[in-house]
Amino acid sequence: MTDILMPKATAVWMVDNTSLTFEQIAAFCGLHPLEVRGIADGDVARDIRGVDPITGGQLTREELDKAQDNADYRMKAIVSRHAELLKAHKAPPKYTPVSRRQDRPDAIAWFVRNHPEVTDAQIAKLLGTTKSTIESVRNRTHWNSPQIKPVDPVTLGLVGQLALDDLVSKAAAKKNKDDAKKGGDTIQPVEAEPAEPEFVPEAAERRTAEPTAASVFGTRN
Repeated sequence: MTDILMPKATAVWMVDNTSLTFEQIAAFCGLHPLEVRGIADGDVARDIRGVDPITGGQLTREELDKAQDNADYRMKAIVSRHAELLKAHKAPPKYTPVSRRQDRPDAIAWFVRNHPEVTDAQIAKLLGTTKSTIESVRNRTHWNSPQIKPVDPVTLGLVGQLALDDLVSKAAAKKNKDDAKKGGDTIQPVEAEPAEPEFVPEAAERRTAEPTAASVFGTRN
């Protein structure tokens, strides 16, 4: 089946103007037969005006006649130029200007040194490079290894800060999850140190009696 424009409006028109079965209409419009039945009963698409797919260039009269004569026949839609334009297209590969391509090894070296949890596939996708280039930078077999120095890819203008932060956070979360599955090291709680005894100042020595002249100056014999 070819995707058509305004499938519910087309189904409304077919319910009102043809003898097609619910299954035939559903197959052509990409709907569920029960949804088409709901349209016929007035429970679905009540406020939608029908659209003629023949005048809209999405169906030929011959296809419609064949389907009305044979309940098992499934109509084939005409490929619509407008439908093709509305389809989501795959984003083109990331393009890096020639003037920036010499900076990619520096960015790769930055990832290798600072974020080993980021995989080669993630680096290649973010920077628009290849796994072989990443491996050569890591092993220092790159042709320009003596000149390569780790530099933040944001500083180099290769990626945005948000994209970099998102990649690093996802890579870290995945690594933690994988480590947990493998039973990796976990952070152990710090044992509590024994509490020091509370300092209590010694009680001042209390004298038993008030001082007297004899005790201070002595006695005469």
